[in-house]
Amino acid sequence: MKAEVLSEFSHLPVIPDERGDDIHNLHLADRADLIVFLAGNQFMLAAELMQAFQKQYPEVENIFYETLPPGLELKQILAGGAMFRGQIIDVCPDVYTSVSLKNMQLLEEEDLIFNDYFVYAHNRLSLMVARGNPKKIVSVSDLAREDVRVSQPDPEVEDIGQYIINMYLKSGGENLVKIIMQDKVSRGLTSLTTVHHRQTPQRIINGLADVGPVWQTEILSAQEKGLPVEGVEVGHDLDQHEAVNYYVCRLKKGLHLDNGEKFVRFLKSRQTQDIYRKYGFVPEEF
Repeated sequence: MKAEVLSEFSHLPVIPDERGDDIHNLHLADRADLIVFLAGNQFMLAAELMQAFQKQYPEVENIFYETLPPGLELKQILAGGAMFRGQIIDVCPDVYTSVSLKNMQLLEEEDLIFNDYFVYAHNRLSLMVARGNPKKIVSVSDLAREDVRVSQPDPEVEDIGQYIINMYLKSGGENLVKIIMQDKVSRGLTSLTTVHHRQTPQRIINGLADVGPVWQTEILSAQEKGLPVEGVEVGHDLDQHEAVNYYVCRLKKGLHLDNGEKFVRFLKSRQTQDIYRKYGFVPEEF
């Protein structure tokens, strides 16, 4: 793309080139019957979810969907698009999901969504380590150790990041947060992620990180794929299970309002809740 064209769209957020696995059916974007920005930590069930939806609603033939971090998806919505591998993705989703209530409130304040957003699922935090747990990590406080390298979701772009910060605060107060998020970052012992559900397991497998706070569902998914990782429970008092809510909303500027409403309604169905339960999520009771 020419420099002057790139300059014109410099305000758009950039989706990292390597995130092709989180951009689904891009070739259908301009003729999609439904566009969904699905919070990325649901990547492991997204294909099954979409297939089940289309089986129930076969008239919705073409679906373009993303499984990127919801913070990055939010930036796309607010900017009116994104850059990906030199291409402009200038679609508005019909449906957007996030684990951040603040994201929903911001979109509501901007009058971009209908005010009937709701919670449809829950999750909890855990620690991902290499198989056999070679660094013998047993608690959240171990992430402050000098010999432990942390793969840390960036709170600026990943909603899970704030839940992790809350976990650190409850475990070791401001000092633990400072050690992990400032001291170790400055020394390269904490590496921030932009798409943690892809980057953290890869860093651990490649020996570039020793531990990464993730959703419990991501550990189960990685193990299902045969990846050499395992989980360390952080405890019921720290795993944020009571705070982690998955919200869904419909965008007013979406071009497929009827199909968006069908998808949102589908999230409440027993079939959908069974899919979420299958992958380790805690369904909402409707």
